[in-house]
Amino acid sequence: MTAQQRIVVINPNANEAVTRGLEHALAPLSALGCPQIVCRTLTEGPFGIETQADVESVTLPLKRFVESDAEAAAFVIACYSDPGLHVCREATARPVFGIAEAGVLTALARADRFGVIAIRTRSIPRHMRYLRQMGLTERLAGERALEMSVAETASGEGTLASMITVGRELRDGDGAGAIVLGCAGMAAHRRPLEDELGIPVIDPTQAAVAMAYGALVFH
Repeated sequence: MTAQQRIVVINPNANEAVTRGLEHALAPLSALGCPQIVCRTLTEGPFGIETQADVESVTLPLKRFVESDAEAAAFVIACYSDPGLHVCREATARPVFGIAEAGVLTALARADRFGVIAIRTRSIPRHMRYLRQMGLTERLAGERALEMSVAETASGEGTLASMITVGRELRDGDGAGAIVLGCAGMAAHRRPLEDELGIPVIDPTQAAVAMAYGALVFH
């Protein structure tokens, strides 16, 4: 690994507050200095990715983004639906990580069964389809929604209190031994939520960047 290598974390929605939240959440890894971690916003994306139509709308823009960046050593797609993941992997020989995939795999290393906090109920069927593709539905304790927008999870009042309520339901009602945050916009709340719940809380973007970091270090 060389000092010039960098991991590019792509926020597929156009909300700069989410991108700034990603930078804050990734600051401990960024402090290591090498590889450099750079967060970018996909300006063509919707303000929040909350529907299947939103997911599909950013697939080709993400592919073009990856193809146009010749300097990045690895990419992280920072949306819990992992939009464009396979298209981007097809477009480059460099590693591309999706945060949903990385977050779930990290949770499985911490607990037998995991729960997911979703932004809205309508997101859950999309997440369940993905878990079925991964063959991991039997390890899911449950998924519960905040009924908030991406923007609200990033900077809205009362977000942490709602996450604590839903997290307790997943822990006590569903039997989750670890919690995965089902949106990149929730990153700022990981530590206080984990302190409150007393079980591992996985920020999927941190998990994906850690995997990218490892892939470059041990390449």
